[in-house]
Amino acid sequence: MTAVTDLSPAARAGVRDLVLALADSKRLLGMRYANWMLGAPELETGIACASMAQDEWGHARLLYALLKDFDEDVEGLEHGREPAAYANMELLDRAPDSWAGLVTLMALADAALTVQLEALAECCYPPLKQRVEKLCEEERFHAAHGAAWFRRLASGGASRDALTAEVTAAAEPLLRWFGPDTEEARTLVEEAVMDAAGSDLRERFLTRVAPLLDSVEATDHFRAIRPDFEGFDPARRRPADTAPDEATIRQVRGDANRAFLMD
Repeated sequence: MTAVTDLSPAARAGVRDLVLALADSKRLLGMRYANWMLGAPELETGIACASMAQDEWGHARLLYALLKDFDEDVEGLEHGREPAAYANMELLDRAPDSWAGLVTLMALADAALTVQLEALAECCYPPLKQRVEKLCEEERFHAAHGAAWFRRLASGGASRDALTAEVTAAAEPLLRWFGPDTEEARTLVEEAVMDAAGSDLRERFLTRVAPLLDSVEATDHFRAIRPDFEGFDPARRRPADTAPDEATIRQVRGDANRAFLMD
């Protein structure tokens, strides 16, 4: 059993950054799902969006709570940061403006987060390992729902064209999110925090989503991409000069309703 204090300083910082990146990404993904509860093509799908939003926000809360072990102010992280301090997947920065865009997040962005979570399944830090087991179990429904809608849109016509365009545009941000092959990333593997990083996680992700990419003839496009890491902030897992939009963060922080919170 490994406590936070048993990790090397580099590994401790890496775990903290990774947990925050996962929590922020889960929180914003949940927001994206929630925004489509009333705009989904079918009533049942809107209900599914509501359920997935609830799951993702619950996952985010579980992950944020871990950061108390790292002497972080969890309340401040959840409600006090400006957009530039967020460490979410850059693909979640702005709301998708079409159902094809949301399906791309559902099938690919959600899958990328799950691939990273699965790499933590045998984490030497027990509190994180325990949470990962619960999170991965709940992600099975998300994966099935996202894949079903992806195949439905990919079946032909205008919906296929729209989906293909969204998937193509999402490729590099998705692949970049796993980060470069750095000494810091290798430290997390060597200290048994996770079992893969960087390129290895990208390969796992591509293998996971290959059947979906094949259905829109996007596999070669993804395989040809070499993510650009110039100006990349490894702590936030994104280009340093990027951030989610202000409207999203106001919504995520709950600014409009903060006055109603009870002490």
